[in-house]
Amino acid sequence: MNFSRTILLNQTLLHKSLLGSHSQSLNIRHFSSLKEICYHSQSVHHLFDKSPRRDLSDYNHLLFDYSRGNRNKEALNLFVGLHSCDFPIDESTLSCVLKVCHCLFDQVGGKQVHCESIKSGFEANLSVGNSLIDMYMKTECVGDGRRVFDEMGFRNFESWIALFTGYVKNGLNDLIPDSFCQMFASGVKPNPLTLATVIGAVANRGLVEEGSQFHTLVVKNGYESSTFVCNSLINMYSKSGLINDARVVFDSVENKEAVTWNSMIAGYVTNGLDLEAFKMFHWMSVVGEKFTQPAFASVIKSCAKLKELGFAKQLHCWVSKSGLGFDHNIKIALMVAYSKCSEMDDASKIFSTMKGVQNVVTWTALISGYLQNGVTERAVDLFCRMSRDGVRPNHFTYSTILMAHYPMFILQVHGQVVKTNYEISSTVGTSLLDAYVKMGNVKEAAKVFELIDEKDIVTWSAMLTGYAQMGEMDGAVQIFLQLVKEGIRPNEFTFSSVIHACAGTLASVEQGKQFHGLTIKSRLNNALCVSSALVTMYAKRGNIESANEVFTRQRDRDLISWNSMISGFAQHGQGKKALQIFEDMRKQKLEMDGITFIGVISACTHAGLVDEGQRYFDMMIRDHHINPTMEHFSCMVDLYSRAGMLEKAMDIINEMPFPAGATVWRTLLSACHVRRNLELGKIAAEKLISLQPEDSAAYVLMSNIYAASGNWQERAVVRKLMDERKVKKEAGYSWIEVRNKTYSFVAGDLSHPMAEQIYSKLEELSIRLKDMGYQPDTNYVLHDVEEEHKAAILSQHSERLAIAFGLIATPPGTPIQIVKNLRVCGDCHNVIKLISLIEERYIVVRDSNRFHHFKNGVCSCGDYW
Repeated sequence: MNFSRTILLNQTLLHKSLLGSHSQSLNIRHFSSLKEICYHSQSVHHLFDKSPRRDLSDYNHLLFDYSRGNRNKEALNLFVGLHSCDFPIDESTLSCVLKVCHCLFDQVGGKQVHCESIKSGFEANLSVGNSLIDMYMKTECVGDGRRVFDEMGFRNFESWIALFTGYVKNGLNDLIPDSFCQMFASGVKPNPLTLATVIGAVANRGLVEEGSQFHTLVVKNGYESSTFVCNSLINMYSKSGLINDARVVFDSVENKEAVTWNSMIAGYVTNGLDLEAFKMFHWMSVVGEKFTQPAFASVIKSCAKLKELGFAKQLHCWVSKSGLGFDHNIKIALMVAYSKCSEMDDASKIFSTMKGVQNVVTWTALISGYLQNGVTERAVDLFCRMSRDGVRPNHFTYSTILMAHYPMFILQVHGQVVKTNYEISSTVGTSLLDAYVKMGNVKEAAKVFELIDEKDIVTWSAMLTGYAQMGEMDGAVQIFLQLVKEGIRPNEFTFSSVIHACAGTLASVEQGKQFHGLTIKSRLNNALCVSSALVTMYAKRGNIESANEVFTRQRDRDLISWNSMISGFAQHGQGKKALQIFEDMRKQKLEMDGITFIGVISACTHAGLVDEGQRYFDMMIRDHHINPTMEHFSCMVDLYSRAGMLEKAMDIINEMPFPAGATVWRTLLSACHVRRNLELGKIAAEKLISLQPEDSAAYVLMSNIYAASGNWQERAVVRKLMDERKVKKEAGYSWIEVRNKTYSFVAGDLSHPMAEQIYSKLEELSIRLKDMGYQPDTNYVLHDVEEEHKAAILSQHSERLAIAFGLIATPPGTPIQIVKNLRVCGDCHNVIKLISLIEERYIVVRDSNRFHHFKNGVCSCGDYW
């Protein structure tokens, strides 16, 4: 059974027809003729009144007039009257009333008129068929519209236009290109309207190649002079990022209209070419083209992006004078522009002028403005006011307010999100999980992630970033594998996040290399965020050579890349290379930040370049106007402390513009431990304990200072204090990765399955070390025991166990990399130098301070660490 017959059958089963209901509303039974119906209809057209004899053309004329005047209910009432009086109708009548149905969004009425067209014998009429397609498409009955189209015996270009515009209206742009090919194959020649519609659909899909093919069709069919076709081409090329092609089309248009100018200006804005948008706007003024709402809105958006407050204010005056100042969209654009320029008072004033028309968009714009300007409390207050005023937040509002990082408030918003079922929304869900990540609650973020219905690449990347920030490489890798399994193609931000996760202290070295390989296969390795992540990852994972190779190959470099290379060379004991990178930045007059100078001063610290470090610190303040933070002062204290200039380090602390934090005192205390300075050590320890009474570092370092000076009684007092306060010393661990598996060791560890072979290797190494003249430096054993026992304790330090395992578990000549959570002791440092020589191995040890590269009996730190 075909669709038309199905419609007819279904309509006979309806108990109350629309036609019947409209007849009753007009009390047709009280009128003796159709003439009376027309006389008693509201505002009867004067031409109808003057006509002595009324035929169908008169009634159709009146019907069309009602429709054109947007008096759709009166038009429908008139049609009901015609039907009730059995007055003959034609295709014009049906086409008009079908238009009325789609204007009223009356799906049921439309189907009943469809039924009437079948009964009246107009089922195969082309005009009626086109009107049916249009009605069904515009009342969101896409399937019904397509079925009418498929059953039409003959179609013209208007049939295809009705189909195409219906697809566009219902967001089914994907169906248009294939349908266009079918139209072409059927022999129907496209007209300008058809091509403009199809090109618009292609633009929304971002199909550049197909768009170029349609452009060719435009030229072949001689429509390149059609202004509205060219407008569609400008829009298509702009949305595809081919702004130069859009400009070529724009320049070719002889009769430019307001839409043409608006499309080009909007194209420049969309592609981030805001200065070009300004130039186009000026040119529009020069040629005398009248400015319209879209032109002003686009240029004001550019003012927001460039933070051009002066021009934004000029445009504000301009739109006010031109009568467009009351336009809702322009007011919102101005609010955003003022917000971006930190003029929240002006933005708030515009908002207050919109009373009565303040909707969710205006509230969200103002809330977003306050958040962007750091006025979080005001944003939260507005969000609460908005709800009290009965304005329901949408997904943009929730996504915006979730940037307010108040833990309790986030929980409340989460409750609202769940109630309104926005938790499954991709945008809201992503913002919510990002809020939990910033709170450090990755478990709750993962729960939110699982509930999101349609996860896009942004959602996946946000979850990856969460795991990366928390240092949970396994979670990040699992998410990456899951998204690939789901058939989602990773983008540059996805790779950047997972590579950052691989930069963690305990991350797998090989895993990072594998992701590097994947970026090359995906041709994303040269993306700035990816290459910067690779530089950071390799530098933090001990492979400074690979980091430098990636850095050298970068086409563009951002500040992260430069800072990563400076701090990377510094941590790897290559201070001069770090300073050379910094000097390259200065020569290129690149912008620097506080992190840049932390890296530079650290490079001087690790290389013993005290005067240079002070010079760079002064340069930061004097030449770059960067106010030093606690971390900068900590670096300066470290610079002087490592050089043995503890009094100078203390002077810096006393001259700081704010009280020294725990990091500063810990740095000084650590230096006092190395230099055996008991007096300053006591001061630093007391300050550190007062700031962080539960941190074991202060107690341990102080007790070690007492132990090194032989004051075992005072050491016992400190240890007792630790016990009373239930402060536990952090155990020393060392990790080594062998064949993609990580093994951990503690001092004197016997838990490893290969413990016997490990200790046997250590015994063998001990004999060979003695043959080379090695004598244990028992000063690093801070226990009151016999010298012989001290030597045994030293030989079983965690880093030595890890290296011994690496020597027996890997082929000869294979580099060995160890990670230790504490500072490597001086005796182990000497031993590892000798092991690298006698075993002919390249050994990298990353301790809590820096990287040590041991090769041929020498360490990259130059014994200065």
